[in-house]
Amino acid sequence: MLISDPLYGEFEIDGLLEELIVSKPVQRLKEIHQAGAGFLVNSKWTISRFEHTVGVMLLIRQLGGSLQEQVAGLLHDVSHTAFSHVVDVVLENEAEDYHEAIFMDVIKQSSIPAILEKYGYEVENILDTSRWSLLEQPAPALCADRIDYTLRDMYFYGNLALEDIQKFLQDLFVFQGKLCVKTIERAEWFVKIYYQEVLDFFLHPLNIYATSSLAHVLKLSLAKQILTLEDFLKTDHEVMQQMKASHDRDVQALLQQLHENVEVREEQENHDIHFRNKVRLIDPAIYHQQRLWKASEVSNYVKAMNVSALERFEQGVYVKIINEELS
Repeated sequence: MLISDPLYGEFEIDGLLEELIVSKPVQRLKEIHQAGAGFLVNSKWTISRFEHTVGVMLLIRQLGGSLQEQVAGLLHDVSHTAFSHVVDVVLENEAEDYHEAIFMDVIKQSSIPAILEKYGYEVENILDTSRWSLLEQPAPALCADRIDYTLRDMYFYGNLALEDIQKFLQDLFVFQGKLCVKTIERAEWFVKIYYQEVLDFFLHPLNIYATSSLAHVLKLSLAKQILTLEDFLKTDHEVMQQMKASHDRDVQALLQQLHENVEVREEQENHDIHFRNKVRLIDPAIYHQQRLWKASEVSNYVKAMNVSALERFEQGVYVKIINEELS
């Protein structure tokens, strides 16, 4: 299998990774939108969990990660429910980790354990993400997961040039098992881009409207037993069709408010929605003078961005609905 990725280039994939990529659980991710409900109000927000999870695998490979860690990277989002993190709003899960809580149960009930065992791997060992320092790190450290979703979203949504991405990737390396960058310049660049992702994009008023509105209709569908929590392990399209097929008037009315003609703006006074999500800060490690430093220790710019970002996360976003009628 030849994979051509716009961020990382071309890679030949075979054996275990190829079998996992074509498996049903991984292919399902092609129909799970990474931006959750955003695609319902902006047809450009279409990056899928599949694109991201394959990207994480490729980035780990490019950084010299083992086959086992590449597998863990490829599979780390398999348990994401329909509409990604919208389920966390539905369940009022402030940690935004429902997919992590059900991860092993979803994996064990799929074809994945048999594929892993065929190649001599135990599912519990290879999918213990705490073993893989490139794949995941506690915030605010760099990790392949954070790097890929940031670069991928910002590139495809027109906020990044490929040339700048390549400069960053060339500056990225592994020291004592941890991801870091060689220069303060690249660290500052990534911090700026990361906050464009988690603040300007994740908390974009239109994105917040879509998340809030879809969470409302999903909650209602659960209450009316149109959906069960198990249905969230279907695709975005399948769950949406299941709600539409119910012909429930209240559900249909709410679904009709999710379209591309919606107009909203950020406005604290007389707002219709106040939304706060998980705090996501970043403070990349820099290799400087033969040791690792947090970027905020050597860059006042990074320190100031982190202070500003924390304030914005704590305040949340206030959204005023201007128009939600389908013209």
